Amino acid sequence: MKARKPDSFLSQKPADKLLDIIIWIIVIVAVIITAYPFLYVVSVSISEGNAVARGDVILFPIGFSLDTFKMVMDYEQLWVAYGNTAIYTFFGTICNIVFTCLAAYPLSRKQFFLRRKLNFFVVFTMYFSGGLIPTYMVVTGLGLYNSRLAMILPVLVSTYNMMICRSAMESVPNDLFENAALEGANDFYMLLHIAVPLIKPTLAVLTLYYAVSRYNDFFNGMLYLGKSDLQPLQMFLRRTLILSSSEILQQAGTTGAAAAAQNTLKIRYVCIVLAAVPIFCITPFVQKYLVAGTMLGAVKG
Repeated sequence: MKARKPDSFLSQKPADKLLDIIIWIIVIVAVIITAYPFLYVVSVSISEGNAVARGDVILFPIGFSLDTFKMVMDYEQLWVAYGNTAIYTFFGTICNIVFTCLAAYPLSRKQFFLRRKLNFFVVFTMYFSGGLIPTYMVVTGLGLYNSRLAMILPVLVSTYNMMICRSAMESVPNDLFENAALEGANDFYMLLHIAVPLIKPTLAVLTLYYAVSRYNDFFNGMLYLGKSDLQPLQMFLRRTLILSSSEILQQAGTTGAAAAAQNTLKIRYVCIVLAAVPIFCITPFVQKYLVAGTMLGAVKG
């Protein structure tokens, strides 16, 4: 039996045609609203300084100049911040995934006698927390202030991501665990050799979520890191935007009000582009897991 082909646009009813047109208009507007800021930032960063200072850049770049990129990339503190962010993102994401799996696995097993109570307390933390000041007192009381661990330990597990991982593990057939238990496998073996391999798409999505969150984290650094040598890239970007790029201009030896006015705005956008490049490079490699992994983790509540 042949599958029924979908009706063409011309053969649809007027109401269906109108609905399709409205949907396409909404999609096009959403794409434009989403893509325009990225295109504008890139255009300003590579345009000539005079055109940027006059405000002539609206959508596409005017002229072409990479002098500001060279000026920013010659600034040593940028690469220190990049290195710190790489450390926090890499090791922090690994710790996030490991402890998320360790928390999700027992909560997904129906035979675990504290399952319901612990699930309640875990969900409870999504709505109520101790607050910023008690958290700060705990972190500083543990001696984590001005320590790299202050960027990793306070956000070790995301409740929302853990619940997604738990739901994905609940979707794994229970017969696999029962057969493994009959063969003498313990829970750690079943976690590593049964649960984790079967939820790889979900773990790929959670890895992306955690990595982006780690990469964009500046608030914990602002609270717990007083040393500039430990601060992440986002704090460098924040400082650059707030201080009107004066640090980079001074190191580059830029003089004159006109030259400073041309370079200040460009430096801001160049820093934004450089900060976003790693995420744009990594996302395509895990994009195929996004839909499958998110849907897999959302099958059960």
